[in-house]
Amino acid sequence: MSTDTGGYRQIGQVAERSELSLKTIRHYDEVGLVQPSARSTGGFRLYTAADVERLLVIRRMKPLGFTLAERKQLLDAVDVLDDQTATAQQRSAARVDLLAFRDKARDRAERLRQQLANAEEFTDLLTARTCAPSA
Repeated sequence: MSTDTGGYRQIGQVAERSELSLKTIRHYDEVGLVQPSARSTGGFRLYTAADVERLLVIRRMKPLGFTLAERKQLLDAVDVLDDQTATAQQRSAARVDLLAFRDKARDRAERLRQQLANAEEFTDLLTARTCAPSA
């Protein structure tokens, strides 16, 4: 059965592109993080390239430990900055939010880098111990 999606991507294609599971994408829809831009005549979720980009932002935030509420807050700030009808006050508040997220992301990424360095050091130690000649 062939369905013309008019440039939209079906959820399976979105899952492949975003490296997120179908279940996760559906959950993000249910909690209001990323809702499909359209539905097929059969009721299937259809996503635009912009929807996929939102999912990629969410995916990138996950390893940094951002909660779903924080991810929603960041996406809301991005939406305000993209909204041509937003007031100067709304835009200013959105920029403040994004700067705070940037700073949190930098701090958390640095912690991850340190954890990775520790893990590599440990792996090197184990390699040295297993490759050392027995006495």
